[in-house]
Amino acid sequence: MIRSIPNINTSRVTLRAMRPEDFGRYAEIWAMPHALRTISGAPRDRRRAWETFLRNAGHWQMAGFGHWAVMDQRQREMIGHLGFLYGSTPVDEEFDTFPEVGWLMVPEARGSGVALDAAQAAHDWFDRVIPNKLVARISVDNPVGRHIAEHLGYRELRQIEITHDGRQQQVALMRRDGPAGHV
Repeated sequence: MIRSIPNINTSRVTLRAMRPEDFGRYAEIWAMPHALRTISGAPRDRRRAWETFLRNAGHWQMAGFGHWAVMDQRQREMIGHLGFLYGSTPVDEEFDTFPEVGWLMVPEARGSGVALDAAQAAHDWFDRVIPNKLVARISVDNPVGRHIAEHLGYRELRQIEITHDGRQQQVALMRRDGPAGHV
């Protein structure tokens, strides 16, 4: 298991461990309805944000991977988080046994390519360190998220309806058997 969380730098972002001083910004992002619209989540209060903040930190200790804070290189500010977790909402054996990718970016980052840049860097690390299949749950109402997932090598398994934060949503379950272009 990996106990230290690696820093990953690209020309645009740094992926790094979340620090206690990041919690205020993390909670702020999770309270932004516009940031959450593509992931079906309802805004979270500080208590729920704290629970997921701690889950993200603990996941690195228990599984050797987790979510990073995504830091904008120019502004030196947290613009989201991204990484891999074992999901807590069961789907089925074909899906639940693999780590699930997830990301959340501030609305201002949309359309800039930063999410794809960060996701590609995280997947490159995962492929080197923990080569395994990965899964993703992408809202059918999120064409940008689907484009990012497909660019990274995810292919749709099927669509299902889930209840998330009290809302029904149609999602595409996707799986990545290896890097994009991997046979």
